[in-house]
Amino acid sequence: MTEQHAHRFERGTDGPKVIVVGVDGSDSSLRAAAYAGGLARRQHALLAVVYVQPVMPTGAAFGAPVAEVTDEIAEDLVAQIRDATERTKGIFDVRWEFHTFRGDPYNGLVKAADDLKADAVVVGASEQAGHRIVGSVAVRLVKAGRWPVTVVP
Repeated sequence: MTEQHAHRFERGTDGPKVIVVGVDGSDSSLRAAAYAGGLARRQHALLAVVYVQPVMPTGAAFGAPVAEVTDEIAEDLVAQIRDATERTKGIFDVRWEFHTFRGDPYNGLVKAADDLKADAVVVGASEQAGHRIVGSVAVRLVKAGRWPVTVVP
């Protein structure tokens, strides 16, 4: 007599179909984007590139055009991604889209991963020394335990 296992819902794929990568313009985030792009190409997955624009507390940035600066960073990131896509066109074809959110990086990436039904999340290792003590976005994503998380140095 054999025990029958209850059938669980399965998407019917052998690999990730949506890969979210967090970018902020840092070298490690750009390496993470390159790694995620290769993974998306090999898996024929959608690469969702996410930039979370920081929001300054009211009054903390008095007189500083924070929104304009973060918009410029987002536009620059899109330009870099488009340029890389054009350079590899015909050699490597990757479906990708760019998303931007406002807020803190952790909550922005969680929202993106949830909204896009991500199968995997890729981020660059933190380049800030204080994160070794307090905990980086990458560590917080891993601890959330909701998706496989790859941290690229």
